[in-house]
Amino acid sequence: MDFSIGIITSGTVPQNIISSIVKQNIPNFEILIIGGTNIYHESYITHIPFDEKKGAGWITRKKNLITKNAKYDNIVYMHDYYQLESEWYNGFKLIENDWDVCMTKIINLDNTRFRDWCVWDDPTLCYPNGKHRIILTNYTYNKIKYMYISGGYWIAKKIFMLANPLDESLRWGESEDVEWSLRIRDKFKYVMNINSTVKTIKQKKLSASIL
Repeated sequence: MDFSIGIITSGTVPQNIISSIVKQNIPNFEILIIGGTNIYHESYITHIPFDEKKGAGWITRKKNLITKNAKYDNIVYMHDYYQLESEWYNGFKLIENDWDVCMTKIINLDNTRFRDWCVWDDPTLCYPNGKHRIILTNYTYNKIKYMYISGGYWIAKKIFMLANPLDESLRWGESEDVEWSLRIRDKFKYVMNINSTVKTIKQKKLSASIL
């Protein structure tokens, strides 16, 4: 299984993130870095310039540029604060490759769960006392019609992303990942790969309840 791994940044991508990708020993891969400073000299890294002043917070555009420039069918989309854990690629060898969108486990620095398998608008779980909330559910498929894919990290097929790009009228903090999740969830074939894990390189505030 080949991978294009796209990372969006407004500065530089930490070396430990790049190293975590290289150490996977993926036979065919590339790293696409969108935005920030071009300080990369490795042959497997392609830096795509982005005018941060004109496009401040335009993460939807950056992610669509990942899709446009990726040369492999399997695309990883992630911000510059995730790194791949040691068995990430080996975990993908254990699942079928017949999916449109895939998520893996996401953990914080303290190994607590972050936003890896969430529901957004489940009428029973998400609206206690009339208030909306995100729920981290068990890794099952019985809540898939209510699911939400966090925009910080996910994996998808290029053909699916070309047909279902992010809405570039939205920017960071404008719930662009929510809009995309609600738009695609009745169209896609989804897989939760519990064999692979990514980790945040800084502790993230857990903004979701856990079941």
